Amino acid sequence: MGETLAPVPRNERSIVLVGLMGAGKTTVGRRLARRLDLDFVDADAEIEQAAGETVPEIFARHGEAAFRAGERRVITRLLAGPPHVLATGGGAFMDPVTRANIAARGISIWLKADLDVLMKRVAKRGDRPLLDNGNPRATMRRLIDERYPVYAEADIAIESVEGPHEAVVETIIGKLKEFRSRSGGEDND
Repeated sequence: MGETLAPVPRNERSIVLVGLMGAGKTTVGRRLARRLDLDFVDADAEIEQAAGETVPEIFARHGEAAFRAGERRVITRLLAGPPHVLATGGGAFMDPVTRANIAARGISIWLKADLDVLMKRVAKRGDRPLLDNGNPRATMRRLIDERYPVYAEADIAIESVEGPHEAVVETIIGKLKEFRSRSGGEDND
């Protein structure tokens, strides 16, 4: 099913952004990485590089199950490396092995956005395989209903609203400081 990674101290963990497509994981992640002086990694870009195909091509040629298996392997490999800011695909956190590895090697941050914000953002890009159907809004509503209860398991939740991404980055930095101070900064749980 997948390799489960051993935990590391919280001060040695990657910052892992989770949430639905359009929540701002990549855009916010790039800015957050710069602020924290960490590398930024986009899981979908890493998956595409490993597969030699785009995410839509992987979905079309091999199906969602094959994509999710590759996604699990890539995220496990990334989390085994040095700390960085990682933007995951919208479905990555739904996988129990990936979620366990993120818990062991990352600090998960859920970028939560409401349906209207998400729809406005995803309309800007046409490469969303899960929305390639007759009713993307209904699909997004279903994904919210299915995934938000699981995303709620993330260590930190941040509202991703319209406005400057820097404001979201500032909020994340503040919440990270609170989280690390509450957890003692060094524990291995």
